[in-house]
Amino acid sequence: MKAAFYTKETIRSIGMQNREIPVFGIGDMVVVSQSIKEAGKERLQAFQGNVIAIHKRGISSTFIVRKIGDNSIAVERIFPYYSPLIKDIKVLGKGDVRRAKLYYLRHRVGKAAHVKQRVETKASKNKEKQKQAVSAQ
Repeated sequence: MKAAFYTKETIRSIGMQNREIPVFGIGDMVVVSQSIKEAGKERLQAFQGNVIAIHKRGISSTFIVRKIGDNSIAVERIFPYYSPLIKDIKVLGKGDVRRAKLYYLRHRVGKAAHVKQRVETKASKNKEKQKQAVSAQ
């Protein structure tokens, strides 16, 4: 396979499979279930936290999840979208943020390090559906 005949977009999309990943954005609270192999056994480990960054680069797309662990120690993990080790992603809540990257949370402590959650009502859900219907036309 010679790369001269392919565009960058084609090369980045080679090997991509259509995975059923839920739609989530920056600031959302997610639970990522990842399979871990230990001592010949395989188990699922959940990592729950806020999405602080998303990097869209085709097959190498990643997202960073940050959680506050024991003794108020923050832990960040980078997950590739198309990794076969990621079994499931669940969105627990939507974040109310105004930035594309939430790296400023790294310098905050306590309650200031939390992302404000957006409350979804029936009216806001209907409004969002109408926006999607208009954009689809």
